Amino acid sequence: MEETQKRKERVALLSVASNSFLVVFKVIVGVVIGSVSIISEAIHSGVDLLAAAIAMFSVKTSSVPADKRHPFGHGKIENISGFVEALLIFAAAFWIIFEALKKLNAPRVMENPEWGVGVMLFSAVMNFMVSRKLFRVGRETDSIALQADAWHLRTDVYTSAGVMAALGVIWLGHKIFPDPNIHWIDPVAAILVAALILRAAYQLTVNSLRDLIDVQLPAEEEDFIRRMIRSEEKIFGFHHLRTRKAGAVRFMEFHVKVDPGMSVQASHDITKTLKKNIRNRFPDSVINIHVEPCDGDCTDVCRAGCMLPEFKKPSRL
Repeated sequence: MEETQKRKERVALLSVASNSFLVVFKVIVGVVIGSVSIISEAIHSGVDLLAAAIAMFSVKTSSVPADKRHPFGHGKIENISGFVEALLIFAAAFWIIFEALKKLNAPRVMENPEWGVGVMLFSAVMNFMVSRKLFRVGRETDSIALQADAWHLRTDVYTSAGVMAALGVIWLGHKIFPDPNIHWIDPVAAILVAALILRAAYQLTVNSLRDLIDVQLPAEEEDFIRRMIRSEEKIFGFHHLRTRKAGAVRFMEFHVKVDPGMSVQASHDITKTLKKNIRNRFPDSVINIHVEPCDGDCTDVCRAGCMLPEFKKPSRL
């Protein structure tokens, strides 16, 4: 567990370092050649830097064990982090659109667009490598904050490629024609960058809010839990399955029906085995199982989860 936490913190720090470098690099080149699309990319990287810092903070804080004030742990800090990052991305995207529209109304000649092509290529390659590592560690550790940070950088890869293409067209246009009227391509590319950023922000908002409002686990995960329950032969039925997630921690609770003559020890052993089987797939999970006697009081809820064929039911039922 400690090694997993160290991996998360190391990759979060890598994201902060790479974004810090790219912000400075893009601002310098964007100002020198007068490219609003590169400056917009610098702003995008600045938002990514802030998001990476928030992700690093949330990764550290969410790992703090449960305490008296937070009996369910601190996992939702990662979800809050993702939501804050999404709001920052929305703000940056609207600012980029505002600046691009101003330049579209009053375009000016860009100097040395080939510099912009080079910086965007470098940015795309660096962000692709860092985002790939963030995705891998984020998925292996089930960290929402790291995966959100990875999506930021992967979006930056696509937007950098778009800006690079636009600047390449301007560069080649100047090479082929003496005075081409194509400088509008730069602010248009910036607006397209902003549109992609808005799309990423919307997806991140949905994903982060889903766990904040305690939406149930994905269908395939709940199906796995049901299969584990049905694999226990001494369980006659189950009901009231409820699940949710906070950060990387999954919470699940359900009721199981057993033979009314079963000893407390035997029923405890069943729940212990069941928890172990579920945790083989979801190691960081909190599982509460309520044991009930299958006493013949077959309500609609009970019948829906009944696992016991008629011929196997105890004679007292």
